[in-house]
Amino acid sequence: MKHTFVLAGGCFWCLDAAYRALRGVSDVLSCYTGGSTTDPSYASVCTGHTGHAEAVAVTFDDDVVPTEIILDAFFTMHDPTQLNRQGNDVGTQYRSAMFYADEEQRTLFEAALERARDWWPGDIVTTVQPLGTVYPAEEQHQDFFAKNPTQGYCLAVAVPKVNKIRAKFATYLDV
Repeated sequence: MKHTFVLAGGCFWCLDAAYRALRGVSDVLSCYTGGSTTDPSYASVCTGHTGHAEAVAVTFDDDVVPTEIILDAFFTMHDPTQLNRQGNDVGTQYRSAMFYADEEQRTLFEAALERARDWWPGDIVTTVQPLGTVYPAEEQHQDFFAKNPTQGYCLAVAVPKVNKIRAKFATYLDV
């Protein structure tokens, strides 16, 4: 059965690239959500004044890849103990957040957050909040890593995250 989870954990380019490596993931949409501005742009979100996070809407088939793997991958590919940042990417747009569409997702997200507490030293700052409007990011941000594999940010930041996913979830790789 197909599901879509909307997750934010730093730059959406990295999450997009890592999720696309998993078998059963049929689509990843880089998007903005969690804010108050209508039709935000990348430039406006980067100001930190829209309230939106850079996020991905991950669509997957749970008959191929279990929901737990999608959520555990989320807590593997970013550091959920960093408040409003991931490495050198700083601002509320880079926060760690899970946006639930219904109570079933809320329960799944909260369970994943509890599992992640065993892996991470320190307090996890990931929020679990209702999903509001999802605004697709501009076309140049969709599947960014595949289109720009030698771009400096991709090499320095996205590649290590993809490699973490490949190592930890090797049995679920889309080869």
